[in-house]
Amino acid sequence: MREPVLVPRLQPFTSTIFAEMTALAVRHEAVNLGQGFPDTDGPAGMLDAAKNALFGGANQYPPSPGRPELRAAIARHRLRYGVEYDPGTEILVTAGATEAIAASLIALTQAGDEVIVIEPYYDSYAAAVAMAGAERRVVGLVERDGRFALDVEGLRAAVTDRTRAILVNSPHNPTGTVFTRAELEAVAALCVKHDLIAITDEVYEHLVFDDAEHFPLATLPGMRDRTVSISSAGKTFNCTGWKIGWVCASPELVAAVKAAKQFITFVSGGPLQPAVAHALDHELPWAEELRTSLQGKRDRLAAGLAEAGFAVRPTAGTYFICVDVRPLGFADAAELAWELPERVGVAAVPVKVFTDHPDEWKHLLRFAFCKRNEVIDEAVSRLRKLR
Repeated sequence: MREPVLVPRLQPFTSTIFAEMTALAVRHEAVNLGQGFPDTDGPAGMLDAAKNALFGGANQYPPSPGRPELRAAIARHRLRYGVEYDPGTEILVTAGATEAIAASLIALTQAGDEVIVIEPYYDSYAAAVAMAGAERRVVGLVERDGRFALDVEGLRAAVTDRTRAILVNSPHNPTGTVFTRAELEAVAALCVKHDLIAITDEVYEHLVFDDAEHFPLATLPGMRDRTVSISSAGKTFNCTGWKIGWVCASPELVAAVKAAKQFITFVSGGPLQPAVAHALDHELPWAEELRTSLQGKRDRLAAGLAEAGFAVRPTAGTYFICVDVRPLGFADAAELAWELPERVGVAAVPVKVFTDHPDEWKHLLRFAFCKRNEVIDEAVSRLRKLR
């Protein structure tokens, strides 16, 4: 029998940079600022709700679209933005936002379609487009006015008669930029003009800093029924391992995504869904405290990275700071990233691995600041040795 061989479209995705850097960090006992996961738990009330559900019999299959109380809580949460969704027909619970994005692309795009992806992009996007059989067209962010800005003209130029969807991530991983209302209005106008579907990754919606504000694309004129809005509990409530995400969209779009999702995981996280429902209804003040804490951690790490000799880029949201490695005499951040765990005992991730044009992004390195202050301080102390 012929040995199984991975199909060509998935061959570029046999490993993730996060797994590789985490393994390297473990090997060298390095401080891991590469992978974006917090090192403290979420709100006690949410954990108690999960325990009560676990020991209260909620351990079998939940309903295929998700438990009713969670879908209702998600609908109430989206009302904060002024958008109303029917919990029965317009909300689908998924195994994290990653599955929601993959299922959306598999359900809504096919061979011959093009999906516009903004570069740099979270690594699962490229793999999900490939799994759908579609083709990605990338449009790079540009450094302008002290931030990573959306290249609106480049976005317009990228649309062809084959374009089916655009994938929008704000607050943006890995750069930490938060798209302005004007930038999102440009995206909305493009979608309406060319009859495009928008798939939005909003998992960092509550983690924005200073005067930045998150504007869901679905709130803009003409976008409510052409946007698949995706978020999750992991980043908002420090439970990244739970993998409870959701899709909010029109009944037609939700039904399409469900058709794909039900044959990927069918359902997941039965006893965790009531806990997330509790968190959305009762723990948003805790999430606001988390946001304030993370803003302080961002400032703490940014100051330390600057002292270590990096050129620090501003970040308005998420868990991440990007730095330019060239002031320290390095030309390629990837080469430095592979050296750092052994050299000084810190792990980070090069931004160029999230792009189709690595030479344009090879000078940037991404650090995560979603860690305890003592962990951040230890990492900074080690990084100072680079000077």
